Amino acid sequence: MVHKSELSNWLQTTLIFQGLSLEQLEPLVQISQLQKFQKGEMIFIQDSEATGFFVVQEGRVKVFKMASNGKEQIMHLLGVRDYFAEVPALDGKCFPASAIALEYTELIFFPRLAFLALLHQYPAITINMLMSLATHSRKLAHMVEELSCKDVPQRLASYLLDLSDRHHQSNIITLDVTKTQLAARLGTIPATLSRALYRLNSEGLIAINGSQIELLDRDRLQETSD
Repeated sequence: MVHKSELSNWLQTTLIFQGLSLEQLEPLVQISQLQKFQKGEMIFIQDSEATGFFVVQEGRVKVFKMASNGKEQIMHLLGVRDYFAEVPALDGKCFPASAIALEYTELIFFPRLAFLALLHQYPAITINMLMSLATHSRKLAHMVEELSCKDVPQRLASYLLDLSDRHHQSNIITLDVTKTQLAARLGTIPATLSRALYRLNSEGLIAINGSQIELLDRDRLQETSD
């Protein structure tokens, strides 16, 4: 847990507040609240009132939507320094998805009304939020493209390369979710995911050892993902 006296320094390391000075961050620290969640505890539920947004200080969070038929679509899998729910916090509409703690998690919560008041006072914070919304829009556009234009092996190859990039392009990565959760993240079912893993493995692109995957041929994996 980051002590509140050190929170300004820590917030500078997050993408959403990157570039803000310690002086500019101090008003954000003053309105922030630490929230703690146990593994499996809901953070908020789809269609509930959006009361603010969050930055992950410790732990992992899954943001997901449930279809009327009960099928789960994972929107985001978030870790330390990631942020979420900033869009409904700004427009005042309900949370469009649900969020749950995948393990013990600590979140920095910024209440909506107090945060909106700061946006009127501090243009630098407002500019950062605009950049955040642009990033959010790009991610959603990328997700739509992945789900509508690519088959499961392509989506899987793209996911593995992205996971590798987040770990400094390491060729040995560990899946950070269960295969059921990964299938939901890729918009498929576990059986289809297993077939996609088998295909990449049999073609010599990856080697599988439990939850650990070695990327054997990044160039061909990139070709597969395109």
